Amino acid sequence: MEFKKGIGWRCCYDPETGLYTAEIGGGPNHDLYEINKEIYDQVDVRDGGQAVSLIAQGRHLYMTVNDRCGPPYTVILDSDYQKLCPWAETVTTGEVWPDELTDAAVEVFASEADNREQRRKKREQRNQGKK
Repeated sequence: MEFKKGIGWRCCYDPETGLYTAEIGGGPNHDLYEINKEIYDQVDVRDGGQAVSLIAQGRHLYMTVNDRCGPPYTVILDSDYQKLCPWAETVTTGEVWPDELTDAAVEVFASEADNREQRRKKREQRNQGKK
């Protein structure tokens, strides 16, 4: 695996899978993304703020939040995040949002539009398993 790292972010290219992934933050405030080669090539260790903005353009996979604005929580947007980012050290904080709430958030928030197709397929699989 090949890594690029700056203050508050890290990107990974896995030549075995061809995947580009990234993280912002770490510990109790942590986000994982699937990015593309273009974003990976543009991130620069000398420009942390720009790198974070570029990474956030990727497909959001996972987020955990533990700040002073409320109780800690974790949102798992793609249940395969550990397979996609085996290198990431995630720390789940507080309650994990249930699938139904995550599905609703993905449908409502434009920032999560890249997750809609994946979430809809997973929801369909869950619903078929209940029958």
